Amino acid sequence: MLHIKILIGLIICLTIFVIGCGYRFSGQGQFPKGVERIFIGVFENRTTKTGIERVVTNQIIFEFTRQREKSLAGSVDQADAVLKGVIKRIRTDTLSRVGTEVANEREVIMTIDVRLEKQDSREVLWAAKGITDRQPFDVAEDQLDTDRNESLALARLSERMSERIFARLTNDF
Repeated sequence: MLHIKILIGLIICLTIFVIGCGYRFSGQGQFPKGVERIFIGVFENRTTKTGIERVVTNQIIFEFTRQREKSLAGSVDQADAVLKGVIKRIRTDTLSRVGTEVANEREVIMTIDVRLEKQDSREVLWAAKGITDRQPFDVAEDQLDTDRNESLALARLSERMSERIFARLTNDF
């Protein structure tokens, strides 16, 4: 019985400490500079991957909808700020080979720059440059299967990167 009381006391102390030090879960903070509503523009694609700008933009919109749906503005005119981004680079590297010339696993690496601009003045309120992540995918004997695997890897990569962008934006890292 004494052990249970000590354990409960420790849990209460730990809870008070965590709350008192200002700790919060990722993505639970505020947007920079009092921004309440954000419009997300279609990201600029500076790569050779046709259509990747839609995949990335849609994933970021989904993440905002999932985390804070009321923060999304339906148009630029309804927004306090506009989130813009540039897909700077997508590169594919071989991770492993079968023999000397046949790859059996590759990875796709994507780099994105993002900025939040005040809607009326285009003042940059927040920016993150060089956000990079990678996702491996299997190489199949059929090129269509390999292309599908790469597309799935890009979708997973976009999902992870959108989570990071939202967390960084709301925590002002």
